[in-house]
Parts: sequence; structure tokens; C-alpha cells
Amino acid sequence: MIYVTGDIHGTISVGRRLNTKNFPEQKKLTKDDYVIIVGDFGLIWDGSKEDQYWLKWLDKEKPFTTLFIDGNHENFDLLEAYPVEQWNGGKVHRINHSVIHLTRGQMFDIEGQKFFTFGGAASHDKEYRKEGKTWWSREMPSKGEYEEGLDILNKHDWRADYILTHTCSTTALEYISERYGIHMELDKMHLYFYNIEEKLSYKKWFFGHFHHDCELPKDQRLIYCDMVRIK
Repeated sequence: MIYVTGDIHGTISVGRRLNTKNFPEQKKLTKDDYVIIVGDFGLIWDGSKEDQYWLKWLDKEKPFTTLFIDGNHENFDLLEAYPVEQWNGGKVHRINHSVIHLTRGQMFDIEGQKFFTFGGAASHDKEYRKEGKTWWSREMPSKGEYEEGLDILNKHDWRADYILTHTCSTTALEYISERYGIHMELDKMHLYFYNIEEKLSYKKWFFGHFHHDCELPKDQRLIYCDMVRIK
């Protein structure tokens, strides 16, 4: 089984979101089942004992395997220090035995379904953050990552079952702005995802970042606290 949820922001909500009271379905899961977090995982933050406690909790105390894409609130210096390996068709950082970071512009085969992943987003509060401490420029993709994503989609004939991103396309941003009064500047990632949205054949697109839960047009789902099972 596969479940998808939104930003947990590290120690702020990992214990609450993924405990058995709020997520009772986990009682039927094993390490061959997955919970996917669509960005702002936040437990690779400062290498503290608190971070290490919760990473061990996910690995040893939780029955499922945790997968995550990166958001904008990650310590990219620490995250990218983990060695890259191949897993289910794409490149990952293995944090521990059952906590795995799905890197940008990859296609993964999970339970017979194709997942295209592309983390990252722009922080709109970076003027209040300190570079290298609470904000990293690597939150935005490199030219190589953008190109690799398109190359992977070309290799898969522009077909995937599920799309996992942290931020969204220009059309989705317009919808969210209208519905929730959230105003963010358009950037290169929104345009990149718009072009993918126009060309790619997919079943469902999940993204986080905006701290709301709702269905959008074009089979897209903004997710935050909800835990959605992929059937």
C-alpha cells in the first residue's frame, strides 16, 4: 500500500502526523508499504539528537517505509552529503534503512506504478532566514536537474502514473491564489511544471507547500495534513 501526505516540517509535526491515533491505517502496514511526504520533510535539518531520534523512530518504530521529496525547507548541505544510490529505477539518498529521499527529475517504479518526482521550491520568507543555517539556495533546481527531468520523461514517452512535486504549475498556482488568497510570485519552477502539465499523461499529481488540502482541476491534489491512499 502507498499513502501520500504533505509537509511535516521535521520535529514540528512528524510525531503527531504519523502516530497511530491520527494514522491508524499503519497498523496493517509493513516495511514493504510506503508513506510518501511531498516536501518539507525537515528531519535532515541540523544533525541534532532530536532529528536523529525521529529518524530512528521512523526506521525502528514505524511499520512502513518513509519516502520523501525535498521541499524548500531542507538543509541541502546535509541532505546532499548522503551518497547517491539507485533504488527502484531512480536516484535516491538513503537516510537509513527505511527512510529514503527521492531526488529531483527521477522516475520510480513503486508497486508497479510509475512515480515522477521533482522536489524543491522558492522560499518567500528567505529575507528573514540566514543562508547556510535556515535557508539554502539549492532549494531551487539547477539547470542540470531541469534537463534531467525532461530527459527522463522523454525516455518514458511522457507517461507516468503519479507526479510528486513540492510546488506546482502556473495554472495550479492561479487556482490556489483565487481560492485561498495566497499570492506568490511566478518563478521558473511554476513554468517548468506548466509545460510538463500540458504534455504529460498521468493519473494524479500531488504537491504540498501551500498548507491546505483540496482537489484541483487536471487531476491535481494539494495535500497537507490529509493522508491519501493510492489505490
